[in-house]
Amino acid sequence: MSQDPHTSTPPPADPPVENEAAAGIHAILDGWGQLLAPIAAVGRDRLDPKDKRFAGPEWEHPVFDLVRQGYGVMADAMMNMVDTVPGVDPAQKARMTFAMRTLVEAMSPANSPLTNPVALNKAIETSGASLATGFQNLMTDLQRGQLTHVSPTAFEVGVNIATTPGKVVCETPLFQLIQYTPTTPTVAKTPLVIFPPWINRFYILDLSPEKSFIRWAVAEGLTVFMVSWKSADASMKDVVWDDYVDAQIAAIDTVRDVLAVKSVHTVGYCVAGTTLAATLAVLTARGQAKKVKSATFFTAQVDFSEAGELLNFVDDANIAMIEKLSKDGYLDGRYLAMTFNLLRGRDLIWNNVVSNYLLGKDYPAFDLLYWNGDTTNLPAKWHKSYLEDLYRDNKLAKPGAIRVSGASIDLTTVKTPSYIQAGREDHIAPLASVWKITEHFTGPLRFVLAGSGHIAGVVNPPSAQKYQYWINENSVASLDEFIAGATETRGSWWPDWISWLRGFGADHVTAAGARIPGQGVLPAIEDAPGRYVRSR
Repeated sequence: MSQDPHTSTPPPADPPVENEAAAGIHAILDGWGQLLAPIAAVGRDRLDPKDKRFAGPEWEHPVFDLVRQGYGVMADAMMNMVDTVPGVDPAQKARMTFAMRTLVEAMSPANSPLTNPVALNKAIETSGASLATGFQNLMTDLQRGQLTHVSPTAFEVGVNIATTPGKVVCETPLFQLIQYTPTTPTVAKTPLVIFPPWINRFYILDLSPEKSFIRWAVAEGLTVFMVSWKSADASMKDVVWDDYVDAQIAAIDTVRDVLAVKSVHTVGYCVAGTTLAATLAVLTARGQAKKVKSATFFTAQVDFSEAGELLNFVDDANIAMIEKLSKDGYLDGRYLAMTFNLLRGRDLIWNNVVSNYLLGKDYPAFDLLYWNGDTTNLPAKWHKSYLEDLYRDNKLAKPGAIRVSGASIDLTTVKTPSYIQAGREDHIAPLASVWKITEHFTGPLRFVLAGSGHIAGVVNPPSAQKYQYWINENSVASLDEFIAGATETRGSWWPDWISWLRGFGADHVTAAGARIPGQGVLPAIEDAPGRYVRSR
């Protein structure tokens, strides 16, 4: 378009002028920077290049470079102080180390708007709007009593997560049983029953369609049932571990009856895997072990002698505090969420403090973090006995030390073929602890070590082509021996698992009749994912 010659061209706008306060701050910092640069350069080689807290270019300024270096020296001194305390037993020293590390992480200069140059620059650039937004985020989190990791409106259960088609076909005061709609013309005769942990929502195994273990298993020709546990309320004040074992047995029997089959395959994830081990022992004691054709354990523990940093929360003081927090007969799930966040405080707490409060950033839309914040409440009696009997006293690992549902538990009697998956970087169920299942069960076992941790090590679909897994086909006597002779395979371990499962029989039936949710002896109650997963 040609310009009208009678129209005057306005002069170019002057570049934005930095306000006087910002200019003054920068001038002072630059002046000190020139003086401190030689000192900062001396200690720079001692910095950890992998520490993301101080990775931004703003930290290269000599003033803030010295701040982070000084923090590193102080942090090392504080941690070394714990190591040199004499006359302390290993358990107490582990608690002291954990507490000191938590304190040291909280003291990081990255966590303060006055000593974080990235936050300072952001505040200057936005004329303080970033800090105002951050303060609003802080107030919102204080009101809800929980740290926000993800946009609360980005996801809705049953709409864009937990969307695998199915029906709730059974409901009890403790759980709903979901049967998923087949997507293949025939299905394996033996169905799969999945027990997720009741300390979280079941849809960790049914996030987006491309990540969903459930959707993948259905596509592989399995008839899949999922237990969806009810979040505890005051009506569950008398619920104990026996009730969860009985619930697992009830779900197994329900599926056997609905499909008219003699046995089922089972999966137990985390605490539900611990419970599945007890369930197998109870069934064995009753002469009913054949109800379960196979058992798969996702990051589950049965011997808690090496249970990692969660052992720091089972001393008398912590158990007494939990009792005080459970006056209504249940423990608010936000307490447990904070406990798990503390295990990875740098990533799950302080990283979000910086992003949400100091920088005022928009929340990401990340399904895994949404699930992580979707807390569930726990029955108080069960939780207390779980901490005392299993974590603290390790009774499940001692034959006859504990009775569940009228049976004396002896894991060495369990001969059910089992697939045991552990995460190499699992901070909740450490590798060495999961391995101990192999030292108790006496049936045929397949141990698989997956890359990553407690969640990503499990939720790793083949399509993602991420991580790896290790298997040692030889008979080994220890974890060290397993690792030394293990073969690494790139990608997901799911195909190895389905191949193992198919080894129990190739019989298939038409995906019709009772294989369609609601068309068997149990009518459909409601669409998946059901009401219980939405209850708070």
